[in-house]
Amino acid sequence: MTAGLIGYSDRISVRSGETIAFKVSSVGPTPYHAMLVRIVRGDPNPDGPPPKLEDLSDLFDGRFASRVQHAWPGSYGLVEAAREARLPASLHVEALIWPTLPEDGPQTVISRRDPTSGAGFALVLTPEGMAFETGKDRVVVGKKLRGRIWYRVWASADPETGTLRVGQQPLVRAFGTDDEGEASGKATGLDLDSASPVLIAAEAAMDRPARRCFNGKIEAPRVQGFAAWDFTRHMDSMEIEDTGPNGLHGRLVNLPTRAMKGSAWTGAERDWRRAPHHYAAIHFHEDDLHDCGWLDDFSFTVPKDMKSGIYGMQLTCGTQRDVIPFVVRPQVGKPQAKVCYLAATFTYQVYSNFSRGMYDDAFRKRVSDWKAYPHNPDEHRDYGLSTYNHHRDGSGVAYSSRLRPLLTWRPNFLSFNDEAGSGLRHLPADTHLTGWLDRMNVPFDVITDHDLDEKGVELLSSYKVVLTGSHPEYHTEGTLDALQAYTETGGRLMYLGGNGFYWRVALSPKVPGAIEVRRTEGGIRTWAAEPGEYYHAFDGAYGGLWRRSDRAPNLLCGIGFSSQGTFVGDSYRQSPAARDNTHAWIFEGVKDELFGGYGFSGGGAAGFELDRLDHRLGSPLNAVVLASSEGHDRRNFVVVHEERLGFTTTIPGQTLEQLIRADMTYIEKPKGGAVFSVGSITYCGSLPHNRFDNDVSRLTFNVLNRFGELGLKWPF
Repeated sequence: MTAGLIGYSDRISVRSGETIAFKVSSVGPTPYHAMLVRIVRGDPNPDGPPPKLEDLSDLFDGRFASRVQHAWPGSYGLVEAAREARLPASLHVEALIWPTLPEDGPQTVISRRDPTSGAGFALVLTPEGMAFETGKDRVVVGKKLRGRIWYRVWASADPETGTLRVGQQPLVRAFGTDDEGEASGKATGLDLDSASPVLIAAEAAMDRPARRCFNGKIEAPRVQGFAAWDFTRHMDSMEIEDTGPNGLHGRLVNLPTRAMKGSAWTGAERDWRRAPHHYAAIHFHEDDLHDCGWLDDFSFTVPKDMKSGIYGMQLTCGTQRDVIPFVVRPQVGKPQAKVCYLAATFTYQVYSNFSRGMYDDAFRKRVSDWKAYPHNPDEHRDYGLSTYNHHRDGSGVAYSSRLRPLLTWRPNFLSFNDEAGSGLRHLPADTHLTGWLDRMNVPFDVITDHDLDEKGVELLSSYKVVLTGSHPEYHTEGTLDALQAYTETGGRLMYLGGNGFYWRVALSPKVPGAIEVRRTEGGIRTWAAEPGEYYHAFDGAYGGLWRRSDRAPNLLCGIGFSSQGTFVGDSYRQSPAARDNTHAWIFEGVKDELFGGYGFSGGGAAGFELDRLDHRLGSPLNAVVLASSEGHDRRNFVVVHEERLGFTTTIPGQTLEQLIRADMTYIEKPKGGAVFSVGSITYCGSLPHNRFDNDVSRLTFNVLNRFGELGLKWPF
């Protein structure tokens, strides 16, 4: 379903002098209005501080003609160079396929066909088996294919006799199953050659880029004497190489999954770089989406003196509205403040457009009553999925792109119909922190995970303190290296979330805008990678938890993910260390030993996903637990899979109840560095409670004030 007004930008982070372009689809008959805003608070809950989008129309304000721009999901290979090439006199095409939805309607394996006249050919998977189509003629085997089984499929056409043939053969036969065969027929008039591109896993359409997209894996497609595509080459890119006589190289559209097990895989080798011929398949899906390819509507060049921060291009057209967020970061080595907020844009992108399947009437009513962001991924799957979703064929979504409308990456977006709070996640949840910084009158710069991966520790080295938001879960080796180096050379880190630094992700300069996740072995996850498909295509690295690469979050911040529950929060209780002479400054002005049982995320500061200290996983010996959470109902919380051995037994030897907690920790580092960690996703949701005057707010202020050497006074 097309949204009435929606857009995206060509980048998510810019600095002074750089230009960001915006791409918009508007169904309105009148022009839409675009205005620059600064995003300060993005929680629409009427019981809390109101949303704050600061009007910056003096920097950008314009009206632009409405036009509809479509998203067209479905991945395929496109060989434009084949448009001008001549087919051999006699046609023979073949491929290896591993269908995942074999009983679905027609799905094209390989085609070169004019969508208007029908001239050309298409080898097609149908519920009745393989079919060969050319012009108005069609021949079909008449035997169903099994799902998730490798087949050799082929078709041929003889212009001299007019004979058409099509066949299918499983590479492994099944006893009692008749799924092998060949069919033939006579053509009424062969018109095989067409000045059209070759499409692999789809065919050309009149009203969209492609139709009849294939679901499943394809390996070694070839047209005898014309082209033979080898998918083992350029694995980290969207290029496909022809090893045939004409050099008809092509490209992949909409990010099908590469580095997939092929027909030759035996289990003897699990790293595709060591045995690429075992990974010669590409997994195509009808709901893949990479770059919508929308045209630019307008652009904005960042003024030289513009403050670093989180901004948005606010769009309105009648009753329709949207806000497209982006970050203005400072120049490297030229900070504008002592404090740096690290926006978890890898995590935002990985979760983008998470269709949770819970957008019911009660949820819609809350969105309407609160005037929250109006669009939900449950109703807009045409804008692509999250890596927390499954494709329609049941396989997990391994890629996420920012080159499309990102509904969940909006201020005022509600993820949950939270009875005790607002139900925010990711960017809107992190505005609990940016709104708090604004209320405390703390100047801060903003950089993104993407910036940090590209620039490294040099981007952090000028800051006294770096803050994370509520959920910095996904990281590259580059971002972890930068944060580790920063804290080891005098930097101070405040990890104000939970389930951080958990999953490894990959980027590729050859695939702009995309991020890759392989959900391997253990970990809290919504899908599991197939055995043998644990290595990223983008960088060749072993995917999954950073813990599986001997780099648990505990090494950086002293604590690591321990338990997950429903979206509910509870309290922390101060430990004896919180009141000793060394650490009492953190709790100055904190009234109660038990604190944090309030907030706009699940109703408490310690909830949903919790991290705890564990020396076995690398928590430094000098890490001090200042407080631990309590009150978590075992009916609502589970211990993470990687800590469990059996029904009740655990790797650390503690009970399940003992592992369900958040540990607020403090670590001193070399050269004056330090790390303060809270170990809970819902922590920042407590900052705005009672108009920011509460114990969670006070202790966070105390740490930031000292870490940042700000010299501020508590404002209440």
